[in-house]
Amino acid sequence: MLRVMRTLLCLCLVFISALSLSAFADIYRYVDKNGVWHFTNVPTQGRYRLFIKTGRNRSVGYVNRYIKTYESIIAGASNRFGVESSLIKAVIKAESDFDHYAVSRYGAQGLMQLMPQTADDMEVKDPFNPAENIFGGTRYLKMMLTRFNNNLALALSAYNAGPENVEKYHDVPPFPETRAFIKRVLRYYRIYKAGK
Repeated sequence: MLRVMRTLLCLCLVFISALSLSAFADIYRYVDKNGVWHFTNVPTQGRYRLFIKTGRNRSVGYVNRYIKTYESIIAGASNRFGVESSLIKAVIKAESDFDHYAVSRYGAQGLMQLMPQTADDMEVKDPFNPAENIFGGTRYLKMMLTRFNNNLALALSAYNAGPENVEKYHDVPPFPETRAFIKRVLRYYRIYKAGK
């Protein structure tokens, strides 16, 4: 048994080393009822748990390239839902760093990090499809802006922590993650707006 565990550990290290040479990707795993370990960098089921968190060293050039790639989609979503393109970019940057395969530890997916239920509600069939994700995320963001009378801090709180939590606290919820999210989005929003 010890020999099998050592072999598995060696295989994991080789797998992780190979990934680190080619790209940064978080590794998720779960152990099934037979004790078999399963690994992925794109968890599609709730039973996967974060195993190894890798850093993302994305240059400004990297992000600018993706902004250009998604520029027409962002502009289309902005026009359709009446949300500033600078705000859409800021949410994408804060949520996924323009990684359309991003998956959070909570299961949020894609560029604008849509939870599966939100994606369903926004009629997003494939959350990893950039156009579907951006249109669905922008539609949801617009709903939150409308619901909270265009109060940006409250709308972003609702986007991150759910509108029920904003209504429960009658303000930005006291969650460190939500408060940090708002600060990040607003910082990027100012940068993208100034860059117009």
